[in-house]
Amino acid sequence: YNTGKGINHQGFPVKDMCSGIDSIFGEDKESAIYSVIHSRTLEGDPGLKLLKKKAHTSGCDREAALEMRPDYIKSILEPLGMMKFPIVFIADGQNPDVLKRLMADPEIGPLIRIVPEEACWIGGDLTLGVMSNVFIGNPASSFTSFIAKARLALGFGHNYLFRAKDENGKWRTVCGDHCIFDRSIMGVQA
Repeated sequence: YNTGKGINHQGFPVKDMCSGIDSIFGEDKESAIYSVIHSRTLEGDPGLKLLKKKAHTSGCDREAALEMRPDYIKSILEPLGMMKFPIVFIADGQNPDVLKRLMADPEIGPLIRIVPEEACWIGGDLTLGVMSNVFIGNPASSFTSFIAKARLALGFGHNYLFRAKDENGKWRTVCGDHCIFDRSIMGVQA
């Protein structure tokens, strides 16, 4: 457990793995109920190509996990009763339009929580994702994959990575938690 005390192998001070959770929930972190959206663009066109490849092998939508549009997010959170709890947004910062769209939505916007800059780092974001009640990510991202695998190893459900619209236009999970470990879908990320 890394509490931010000591130095790393290069002699630099280590950071607290719970810095993200602490910055958002403070004393209430033990009982916090929240979702995490991990928005990962993956450097534009390469990310789009990688997600399309995952879509081809898994059946998920070719762009939804990159765009994270409000209807996509609500299709996950509403049935779970999670639209009354905070939604923590973690991202690579490459596509600010994703956050702008979510913030502009009258139902999602008030729930969005952004990790303060001083607490925003890979370890803090990782812990936020792993410990969330619901995790929504991009299956083309190795960071999303790592979070989903860690959550599954800890026995946590509610990972949403592989979704597509059905014939009635409703969002559905098309490939379950096992897909994150399937080499035919994830390739070297499995």
